[in-house]
Amino acid sequence: MLSVETRHAIHPEHAFSMGTDELRHHFLASGMFADGEIRLIYTHYDRFVMGGAVPNGEALVLDVVAETKTANFLERREMGVVNIGETGTVQAAGQTYTLERGDVLYLGMGSGPVTFAGKGRFYIVSSPAHRACPSRLITLSESKQIKTGAVETSNKRTINQFIHPLVMESCQLVLGYTTLEDGSVWNTMPAHVHDRRMEAYLYFNLPANGRVLHLMGEPQETRHLFIGNEEGAISPPWSIHSGAGTCSYSFIWAMAGDNVDYTDMDFVQPEDLR
Repeated sequence: MLSVETRHAIHPEHAFSMGTDELRHHFLASGMFADGEIRLIYTHYDRFVMGGAVPNGEALVLDVVAETKTANFLERREMGVVNIGETGTVQAAGQTYTLERGDVLYLGMGSGPVTFAGKGRFYIVSSPAHRACPSRLITLSESKQIKTGAVETSNKRTINQFIHPLVMESCQLVLGYTTLEDGSVWNTMPAHVHDRRMEAYLYFNLPANGRVLHLMGEPQETRHLFIGNEEGAISPPWSIHSGAGTCSYSFIWAMAGDNVDYTDMDFVQPEDLR
């Protein structure tokens, strides 16, 4: 079963006037993981797609998505898949890839239908592509690992870069994930924006009662979302994206836009936030 929800782009002035329910309706990505289903959110931010596939013992095929008006979903797109569950497989373009928990698969433009199977819990991101790059499975050990932050600032964390220029070639998709160490809560501080790219977060590895306070909005007009396990946030180019959790957690970040320069960001110091 395939379902697709469309999210339209929101002007920052519109976001200023939104209450809690309206903010969550437009920017919170929830309900993406359901047994036996593929659920996608199609956004009008750089035509980015995010979603989940949970085979639950029965193969699921992602092929035609009406919203793209193409013969198949990857005809003019590239895709990243992160397994946040048990061992599973992904098949595309005649190749079968086995993904352990934490592994990432990149599928280039033109890979055709994609089949998800096994016990995997697959997080899917996709963006338009103008050229085909080689598909590749990147294991956790093959990612570029960066240790950053400090206990004193409550943000000691490990960043693993997967679909990233320092690891592999992609068209415009960039993806990795960050894991907070015990006792650290801030995922990004100082906050930043990057007007050249949109970004999406998926928070995971939280207990049932754990939450992340996700900060968003323009630096002078901040807003927030409380987000639970396996829920995400859609971050427009004009919005900061930072947050603090009630416990240790991980989050997947994925971006698409004008460039693949991970360092292309404009920092906003805490004293300048409102």
